[in-house]
Amino acid sequence: MRDVTRAAPAPDRRSFLKRTGALGAAAAVSSALSACGPESTIDFGGPGGGERTLTAVIGYGNDGSWDPTQTASAFSMAANNHLYEGLLDTDPISRKPYAALATRLPKNPGGTSWTFTLRAGATFHDGRPVTADDVVFSYDRILDPTIPTLGKNFFAGWLDEVRKTDARTVELVLKFPFPEGLSRLTLAKIMPRHVFSRPGAWDDAIKGLAVGSGPYRQTAHHPKSNTTFAAYAGYNGPRRPAFRKMNWLTIVDAAPRVARISGSSAGAQISDNIPYANIEQLRSGGLAVLGGAGMNNLFLMFNTRHKPFDDVRVRQALHHAIDTEKMVRVALKGHGTPASSFLDEGNPGYRRARTVYAYNPRKAKALLRAAGASGLKIDLLAVNVSWIVDCLPTVKASWDAIGVRTTLSPQETTAVFTKLDQKQDFQVVAAASNPNQFGLDADLIMRYNYGPANLWMGYTRWADDPIAQALFRDMDRATREPDPQRKKTMIQDYIDVVAEQAVLYPVVHNELMTAWDPRTLTGTKAQPYPGINLLQAKWL
Repeated sequence: MRDVTRAAPAPDRRSFLKRTGALGAAAAVSSALSACGPESTIDFGGPGGGERTLTAVIGYGNDGSWDPTQTASAFSMAANNHLYEGLLDTDPISRKPYAALATRLPKNPGGTSWTFTLRAGATFHDGRPVTADDVVFSYDRILDPTIPTLGKNFFAGWLDEVRKTDARTVELVLKFPFPEGLSRLTLAKIMPRHVFSRPGAWDDAIKGLAVGSGPYRQTAHHPKSNTTFAAYAGYNGPRRPAFRKMNWLTIVDAAPRVARISGSSAGAQISDNIPYANIEQLRSGGLAVLGGAGMNNLFLMFNTRHKPFDDVRVRQALHHAIDTEKMVRVALKGHGTPASSFLDEGNPGYRRARTVYAYNPRKAKALLRAAGASGLKIDLLAVNVSWIVDCLPTVKASWDAIGVRTTLSPQETTAVFTKLDQKQDFQVVAAASNPNQFGLDADLIMRYNYGPANLWMGYTRWADDPIAQALFRDMDRATREPDPQRKKTMIQDYIDVVAEQAVLYPVVHNELMTAWDPRTLTGTKAQPYPGINLLQAKWL
């Protein structure tokens, strides 16, 4: 058995952001995008349904990476769920797996070998058949120890290899029984070898080249503007396209995003990332506005090589000092919850942590005194995401109140992480995170943020700490534990360590709001993570 998890070199943050989607693509995609496949001949029904274009507004940029093995971009991850398929995919809300390119779920989820037969007649958007070679090609890239893919974090610890059995059959060989892995297979989108094995094709994927086997094909991609889709006539899978065409607009600024879906000039039928201040306005205009509560959070990240933040008492003090109830009430307009664990309270693996940072300025002052941290001054480096910026005044007021003189420094996300990449000194960072984009299982969520070669741990300078080393061993033992209840307890136990240490830890979990026109759309649900999923929506 090979262990490729630790063998992969850690990428610098700037190259990571370029690949995962937090940096813009440098150029538009080639004309090959519009040459993929014929116009759909599916009968869409409904009054005017055959000609109408579904217009969606996404509150995140479309100029991040579109490479499914690398991206963490909200826009491209949502789009890729419509363009690509995994062997199995998952319901966008329950995250339960269902057969996508594969014909069925494995008979023995608890085994160390899963065999999948590909759906007969499945083709990519250029008309070429999907084969076992494409499956092996896609997984080999994810597991390649020389390529630091984001997907490796979610597969390499338990998946040993993927073998071709025949032209339409593959075998996944596991290192140990790991039934939770079934829901992760949706993260391994099957990509055509004949397209992405070409020189330069992975760079094209970063810029927006997308050729999958899903119900929609990409017809045009304009970074910082919009991406368009058409129903793929050759699709024969379980999620039939309901819209002949779709136009997804990227509108990051809140005011124009709200304007595009509201009022007499509304040109869109659905939008994610709705500001809390506009909820009632949109509802009064006849729109459905619903929220999804999950892992979305504001977290604090400390530089443990910068004194006094190497002292756990200082980190704990600064968490205890924050008036999180006020933050939820004022900044989040009630659409949030103070963190009582690294996981949100709705997560199946949630247990209230042994250490909970209830607002307690007296305790915060006592912890600072015990640590000898008097006269502390903090320059809080923060990303300028709108709802994070709304929360920052509460942090400053809370820290100022316990004698910590605080300066707020919100900056562009890329500027913040460029400084971290360059290993510039910092004290504390405030930023946003939502691992629910990848799934719900606690092992996956924790490995997104913690691990010996994890990018975040590199920023905190904490990975070599003896407590961190013990934590990583506990994480590995929990992953390998075969008993589900015992595994759950082991994860909850090591989350208690994460809570106590507060090296990278959430302050609040907040709700994400989605709005749509219920007079034209049905089957739509609000997700607890960025983006939209229209695979079960249709014209009313």
